[in-house]
Amino acid sequence: MPKALSFFRGRMVPLEEANVNIMTHALHYGTAVFEGIRGNWNEQQSKMFIFRMREHYERLHQGCRIMMLKIPYSVDDLCRITEDLVRSCGYRQDVYIRPLAYKSAERVANLKLHELDSDFALIVVPFGAYLSTDGAIKCCTSSWRRIDDTIIPPRVKIAGHYVNSILAKTEAILGGYDEAIMLNQDGSVSEGSGENVFMVSGGVLYTPNVGDNNLTGITRDSVFQLAEKELKLKVMERHIRRSELYLADEVFLTGTAAHITPVGHIDHRPIASGNVGPTTKKLQDIYMGAVRGDNPKYLNWCSPVGLETW
Repeated sequence: MPKALSFFRGRMVPLEEANVNIMTHALHYGTAVFEGIRGNWNEQQSKMFIFRMREHYERLHQGCRIMMLKIPYSVDDLCRITEDLVRSCGYRQDVYIRPLAYKSAERVANLKLHELDSDFALIVVPFGAYLSTDGAIKCCTSSWRRIDDTIIPPRVKIAGHYVNSILAKTEAILGGYDEAIMLNQDGSVSEGSGENVFMVSGGVLYTPNVGDNNLTGITRDSVFQLAEKELKLKVMERHIRRSELYLADEVFLTGTAAHITPVGHIDHRPIASGNVGPTTKKLQDIYMGAVRGDNPKYLNWCSPVGLETW
């Protein structure tokens, strides 16, 4: 039977025992860095394939440097801890792996990062589709603008800055949409509330520059490689205006939770036919084969956890 476990304060404990004090600094101020990592279950192979785990932990360490979080675990340590926890939980379905480095000091009214203790925690939970993939989703352009790097660096996953995304996502759902697309202060496209944005136009794949206040997405990087190697598409990073999305041949979103999600409508305007585009579908199929360990060319992206060791 699967077990709900966590890695907390240096050891594996039942999830219900992984609790923090109400005084914890990260709870009050968002002084934490997290990652979202997918574990994709392959029924035929009876293995869980953890997708690009090392790259996620390398980005976590980058976030820790920005937030002055000192945790006693190297990237190798974090990969080992994660494999052990996934194995011990025993889920035979897709999971979401959430590492969290946070300011654990039980102190309020202190805004000095360098004076505060840090800790690391990890949970694994069953996780299906984040966005509906039955066809293409409907997006709106959010009235909430994307935060700038000079406010809170968006290139890593700092907990506090996700209030920006949460406001945009909530606005979209309450407005009858599936997802929000956020613009920068100058009106250029930045990203979704939790995904990077791509558009296909004239046989070229475009996405906003990282300098447009995007997360340095790992799925984003995977799409770069798959598009160039498998589909021989030219991939370009540049500023994208909102109106360009309306006129694109295809638009899709990418992220660990969202995988590759086609966009059929933006602000009540259909993108081409309003259905899943051919390039998006090809990338979806190749990507899903890669993340589940079914494509031998991309096994280096996967860390398998096998039943024989559970």
